[in-house]
Amino acid sequence: MEAQKSVASHANVFGLTDRLIFEKEVPVKLFSPLHLGDLELPNRLVMAPLTRIRSGQSGVPGELVALHYTQRASLGLIVSEGTYPSHAGQGFPGQPGLVEPEQLAGWKAVTDSVHAAGGRIVAQIMHAGRVTHEATTGGFPVVAPSAIAISGTTRTYDGKQDYPVPHALREDELPGIIAEFVLASQNAIAAGFDGVELHGANGYLLHEFLSPASNVREDAWGGSPANRARFVIDVATAVTQAIGADKVGLRISPEHNIQDALEADAADLAATYGALVDGLASLGLAYLSVLHADPRGDFVQNLRTRFGGVFLVNSGFAAITARDEALDLVRDDVADAVVVGRAAIANPDLVRRWRENLPVNEPNPLTYYGDGARGYTDYPALAS
Repeated sequence: MEAQKSVASHANVFGLTDRLIFEKEVPVKLFSPLHLGDLELPNRLVMAPLTRIRSGQSGVPGELVALHYTQRASLGLIVSEGTYPSHAGQGFPGQPGLVEPEQLAGWKAVTDSVHAAGGRIVAQIMHAGRVTHEATTGGFPVVAPSAIAISGTTRTYDGKQDYPVPHALREDELPGIIAEFVLASQNAIAAGFDGVELHGANGYLLHEFLSPASNVREDAWGGSPANRARFVIDVATAVTQAIGADKVGLRISPEHNIQDALEADAADLAATYGALVDGLASLGLAYLSVLHADPRGDFVQNLRTRFGGVFLVNSGFAAITARDEALDLVRDDVADAVVVGRAAIANPDLVRRWRENLPVNEPNPLTYYGDGARGYTDYPALAS
């Protein structure tokens, strides 16, 4: 309780509980309300899931994490950093989980604080798949669709290590992985989150099933584009049945080509993601979030049409999303909302700064990852 009071006190210092500042009436679509699942967002700026590794070896988010998210409560929606649904699914040292009771209690303090500041927050459920090492998972085996290792090294609790060859999941093991996503989603709701975002992007487990470079299975879960999309659809279906479709979103990153989840064949790409979105369309998910360098292009817009629901875009890692780009993407109906990462890292009051076209703080990449307040909770908000 005292920790929550401390976070709320910090939030008042930053001026984040004064909703009148942030909700000035401005006739710009980016700052207009949006109905997303069972949430009413006050604006169409969404904080991207951002790995920040501030939860220690226990994976328990503490007061510093609560303060970080509470400072950013004016954003229309906060998507948490990727949280692991099982110990085998942990990808990074310092990553928070949704497994142990202490982790859920830590997240409950975070969500209570965000809600007290008027915000909305969903948990990103992220199984790292082969993008990890047993020195990070605590000895739990690294798993993937196929026994293909990623090139390069990963940072573990024991220092940098080569990525291992993962255990190729047997068909009879897949229901257990789906059950992990379901339980983590139920845990997220119990911890006070407003919903969950399933992480199907950036080369982690769900994306590994989609990519022909990481999925070379010859059973019902691999081979054809439709078969490679099957596992993601089944996870989304099971989670929606458990907590309700209006509380479930999915993030994908087609053609992003990182962490060896390569998607270089245009025809295969279109067939895979077409099958995926067609399989999701009937579920009535709260939203689909697409990370892609060309959100205006035919490929992404075709996915939007086929999905038929609330559609979020994130234009990628190559450049920081700027105010004008975000304004244009929503004004031109490229998407219903825009997902921003580094701008939200550096500006706890990003909504106010962009609404009023005020100067912004520049993010410092040297402090993205660490274990303290520097570069995490010390970016200043503008005086009220």
